[in-house]
Amino acid sequence: METNIAQAVDITYDRARYDESVKELLADKQILARILKYTLDEFKDTDIKTIIANIDEPEVSRVRLEPGHTNTDKIKKSSEEDSVLGEGKIFFDIRFSVYCGDDLIKVLINIEAQKSSDVSKLGYHLDNRIIYYLGRMISSQKEVEFTKSDYDNLKAVRSIWICMDAGDNEDSIIRMNLTQESIFGSGMNLPNIDKVQGVIIRLRSNENSEESKNTLIAMLEELLKKEVADVKKKHLSEKYGLEMTRDTEKKVNIMCNLSEVVLEKGIEKGIEKGIDSTIENMLTSGSFTDEQICVATGKNIDYIIEFKKGLGKR
Repeated sequence: METNIAQAVDITYDRARYDESVKELLADKQILARILKYTLDEFKDTDIKTIIANIDEPEVSRVRLEPGHTNTDKIKKSSEEDSVLGEGKIFFDIRFSVYCGDDLIKVLINIEAQKSSDVSKLGYHLDNRIIYYLGRMISSQKEVEFTKSDYDNLKAVRSIWICMDAGDNEDSIIRMNLTQESIFGSGMNLPNIDKVQGVIIRLRSNENSEESKNTLIAMLEELLKKEVADVKKKHLSEKYGLEMTRDTEKKVNIMCNLSEVVLEKGIEKGIEKGIDSTIENMLTSGSFTDEQICVATGKNIDYIIEFKKGLGKR
């Protein structure tokens, strides 16, 4: 018979595969193009096919967030970059560059799939994390997008978060950015403060909610809901104009099939209790690092540290 830890690893492995399949589906260029068009001003007047053509190949869960690990096309050697000791490895969910406007201006994009925006569940305020991600996307451009003091070559950055736990009437799209304010004297033209923007897309957790009045939210809710693959593909094609290419169809099938596995193992219902039990089993076994537990359970490193403290008090 499998031990508890073997069962826990099996369940969390399926969950991790499902979460990864969701990211792969969101990274489909047809989906990315619609996200950009309906959340960012620089793409709102551009047709979907043009946006798709101007998107570089997305990287899914491959680009590290920490200083010293983010730059994939480095001008200077890795050994010369800053490094942060003692930090867990964090990866951008989806990261890519896209070109916009007649001059094809480069914009760096990060998209994150987030189960919750609730501070009580996350253990932190989501806006703080978004600010940190934007900061890393800015600072990692040094010696890659620009060198020395050539700051005018700094590329705009956008971090877009898809959160999946809004109430029935809470579906929304929220944009956060720098603003200019004159405190004293004559104003000053600061044309580049729009280079940093964060977006939160709030999807509803109740799959029986009425279809959202917002086209993008309605499409994303359809994309991510638990549904038979053929039905989902039909809705995405007929309602939202997605072409069911071989690649897109394959991603939808994988996600739908894995969601059935996840449901069969009872992960979705009572998931928090199950995850905490899994964390405890993995910690007490002594066979897993904190980092591996984070990947398996989807919890952040702070949650694992606090959980260990709680175990020590028992």
